[in-house]
Order: sequence, then structure tokens, then C-alpha cells
Amino acid sequence: MKIARCSDGGAPFWALVDAEGQTLRPIAGAFADWGPALTRAIAAGRADEGREALPLAGPARPLSGVRLLAPVEPVNRVVVAGANYAKHLAADFGLKSPQQPIAFLKAYGALIGANDPIRYPPLTSELDHEVELVVVIGDAPVDPENPLASVLGYTVGNDVSARDLQRSGPTGIGMDLFAAKSQDRSTGVGPWIVTRDEFAAGSPRLGLTLKVNGDVRQDSNTGEMTWDVGQLLRFVEARSSFAGGDIMFTGSPAGVGQGTGLFLQPGDVVEASVEGIGTIKNVVGPKPGA
Repeated sequence: MKIARCSDGGAPFWALVDAEGQTLRPIAGAFADWGPALTRAIAAGRADEGREALPLAGPARPLSGVRLLAPVEPVNRVVVAGANYAKHLAADFGLKSPQQPIAFLKAYGALIGANDPIRYPPLTSELDHEVELVVVIGDAPVDPENPLASVLGYTVGNDVSARDLQRSGPTGIGMDLFAAKSQDRSTGVGPWIVTRDEFAAGSPRLGLTLKVNGDVRQDSNTGEMTWDVGQLLRFVEARSSFAGGDIMFTGSPAGVGQGTGLFLQPGDVVEASVEGIGTIKNVVGPKPGA
């Protein structure tokens, strides 16, 4: 099933989406009111029962009548687990894979929806793209013996990064990932959550593609991740506990501007896609002062 967070001009709301019929039905309440129960039903192999138990509120509405928001509430955390594709590190940064995952937090204010414009940050001239599989935590705590049981589903992310700011960290301190990754209104997420029961058991093996103005810049598969979804969840949970509704980026494959020299420019149409989930399409806005 597909679950989106939407706005029709009023307060944001969650909805069950019929992508084929291009309709949705609102879900009553916040994520905490139904997300954990649905996740537990999916983990128990009772996804249909979980869907039937969703507190739907009102008849079907046209999908075209809403704006698709990032599918995470402001009370939740945005975790980024990076350095997770060996080819990306070698081709784009000239680095070897580290001995363990790397994780940090992204500011919620960096997020935009599936079709929102990408704000061009005023402090960068090297705006870059990174298509990623994003994990949505539905229930907590995460059991280290069965971490996927806490996963409600997956969505698409484009971890837009300011590379010159990323390299600007003081000598001996390291990269400035906060400045690089948390620029306001830059990171697309969506268009919806596809629940875990729609995929094969285990960590998903899904195609990842990113296009800029129709040209393919990134083309890979989540099967190339150094650490799979379960391993990333264990790593993060051991250091800072997840809550239901949190999301986690899982790293990006090779082909980003850091390696190719093809950074994003104003007016670029950026399409990030994950197989079995969908596509987010965001246009880069003007440079400040332009």
C-alpha cells in the first residue's frame, strides 16, 4: 500500500493512495495513532488486516487536488547514513569504504515534497544530487535481532548537498556535513511511503536512478550497498534510539557532481527514482541575487 502526507491548503494530513486510480483517502490522526499498529501487522504477515484497521476519514479524493509533502512529521528525526556505496566513494571522492557506517542528522527544515522547488542555497556554488532509498520507521524500539520488523516501508530521497561547504570543515576536524546537508528547502522526499509487504523479504534490492534534464546521472541498485538496511538500523539504534515516524537515508551510488563536475544549476529538472516506489521531480530555483 502507498501512504502519503499531504496538504490541500489546510493542516497536513496522511492519506492512503490509489496511484493507479489517482485518488486518495485521508487517514484520521497523526502517524503515532496508526503507524505502529500498521507496522506490527505487516511484521506479522497481516498487512491486509492492518490496512482494514486504518482510520480512514471520508470518501476518495483526486490525488491531483493535494500537494505531496515529505512523508515525515516535524516531531520526527531525519537520519542520514552515508558512505554506503563503495563505487561512489572511490569514483566521486577517491576514498575507500570506512570500517563502519557513518550516520548524522539532517535538519527537518531541509526537506521538501515530491514536486516542490529546490531552494538554491546562498552559500554554495557546488549544489549536488544524491538519489537514495529512504527507510521509514513505523514502530519502536528497533530490535537488533530483527530490525526490519520496525520498518513500515520505504520512500525516495534526493540528499541534495553543498559540496564546497562539505569540504570547508577546519583542518583536523573533518567535513562540515551540517552545512552541506541541512540547507533549507533543498532535500526532496516522497512521493509516498510504499509499505514493506510490497517488497521481497530482507533488505530491498531496488534500482536507483537520477536524471537531470532527462540525462541519466546516477544508475545503480540498492544491492550495491556496503551495509544493508538491517545493519544500518542496528548501527544507529545502538547509538541513538529510533522513534516511530523517523526516516533514514541509506546512502547514494556513484555519479554525483562531486565526481563528474556536473553540479546542479538554476532551472535544472531533477528526477530521483527508486524501483517499486516512484519518482520525485524537483526544479532547482534561482541563485540568490540572480
